[in-house]
Amino acid sequence: MPAYVVITREKTLDPAKLEEYKQIAPATFEQHPVMMLASHGRKEVVEGPAIEDILILEFTGYDEALAWYRSPAYQAVSETRLKGGDYRIIITEGLPLV
Repeated sequence: MPAYVVITREKTLDPAKLEEYKQIAPATFEQHPVMMLASHGRKEVVEGPAIEDILILEFTGYDEALAWYRSPAYQAVSETRLKGGDYRIIITEGLPLV
């Protein structure tokens, strides 16, 4: 069953680091098939604390999503992301495909 990675940016710390991250992060998907379902689009937080941005990724399964997140390639890139902003990342299992 599919799994989803929901990434929200809560606060920008360094716009230059975020721009650098946007350039280097896509390479981390080369070994991890992923579909982008939402990427920096229009949003409205209707409950809870505000966020600046959101990205939703779909992987073929929970283990695949964790493998991408925990991969040495992504962990190296995530250091740049963390210098650029405060984030929340959630990995959740989806419903079985019908």
